[in-house]
Amino acid sequence: MTVRTLGPTDRLLAAAQRALNILEGRVQSGRPNPAGPAPVGDAAQAAGGSEQSASDGLSPHERRLSGALMRVNHVGEICAQALYEGQALTARDSRSRATFERAAREERDHLAWLAQRLDELGDRPSVLNPFWYAGSLALGAAAGLAGDRVSMGFMDETERQVEAHLDSHLQRLPAGDRRSRAIVAQMKRDEAAHAATARRNGAAPMPWPVRTAMRATARIMTRTAHYL
Repeated sequence: MTVRTLGPTDRLLAAAQRALNILEGRVQSGRPNPAGPAPVGDAAQAAGGSEQSASDGLSPHERRLSGALMRVNHVGEICAQALYEGQALTARDSRSRATFERAAREERDHLAWLAQRLDELGDRPSVLNPFWYAGSLALGAAAGLAGDRVSMGFMDETERQVEAHLDSHLQRLPAGDRRSRAIVAQMKRDEAAHAATARRNGAAPMPWPVRTAMRATARIMTRTAHYL
């Protein structure tokens, strides 16, 4: 049996289909949710505005805070997913492409977990997700065109910054929100692994103007996503 090798057009069409699925909220995880099974009736309680959820003990204020932080994390994963899709599309080496594709699959796991948690909290994803996705896809494609070492360096720096961001969220999330904290903790471990993989694959260090621009862009994104 002959196995057909995907060409650039095939990969582009597949990436477009994945983008549609992601933006329509049709993402499935390949790994179990680290928070475990969803509490029965949790989302219904949140939507009804109960004073306190019987299943997780969060107050309305804590639910709103957790919802805002998890929406920010969801936007971050939208960006990471699109970034690695773009880098995979323009990678010059097949091994580099496989690295970016594997990272993108793990970011889709994160998206599925975060979407489930937002639903449990009675909250929603950012309305600007199509904008974040398009911009990140273009940025990832540009990084890939600069060469695989540069692209790996961009991945390394991205994940370093995301790991620090997730660490700050672990400090800000309500202590009683064990489900959100479990998801963010697993995401943090995955991001650290992505950065380590990029370094093993010869990541070129990013100059400080690039690192500074990346941090400034991330601040704009997180502050906007907190409310929108």
